[in-house]
Amino acid sequence: MKRCSWCNLNNEAYISYHDNEWGVLNLNDNYLFEMLILESFQAGLSWECVLNKRKSFKDSYDDFDIEKIVNYDDEKLNELLNNKNIIRNKLKIKASISNAKIFKSIQEEFGSFHNYLKQFTNDEIIYECDKTCSKLSDDISTDLKKRGMKFVGTTIIYSYLQAIGIIYSHQDDCFMLKEK
Repeated sequence: MKRCSWCNLNNEAYISYHDNEWGVLNLNDNYLFEMLILESFQAGLSWECVLNKRKSFKDSYDDFDIEKIVNYDDEKLNELLNNKNIIRNKLKIKASISNAKIFKSIQEEFGSFHNYLKQFTNDEIIYECDKTCSKLSDDISTDLKKRGMKFVGTTIIYSYLQAIGIIYSHQDDCFMLKEK
């Protein structure tokens, strides 16, 4: 089967992610939060690097339980910084905790993070390929930055929107391609 060119066919986790998750619409707030945290760790790295550490992130970040993460203290921060199984970038780890607090405040303001995204997307799926940013990712990135989030540049947000299925980007020769 032909897959998108970015999918490393030597990595079973990557193949499974491509075939079962990437581009599949999932607007559950727990998933939206997990993916936003993971995507923020991708900055400057490959998604494959983050994906290979996903289980360790899940374990280290209390299964991405936002209620726990917003209360992480210096002891937990140091635990994360010393965890060889995740990406130990101090700025990204600090941002993940701060971003969790902002994510939660957005949920409180809009009722859900999905409702927040809906103000930009009108609940429409965008079908496009071979881009790394767009007006949509620019707008969401700008707003998240105004709210204080870090590591949410337009390229990261574009990748995030692809991951959660708002932007559908399977390539023309990929077996997963579906039309609008």
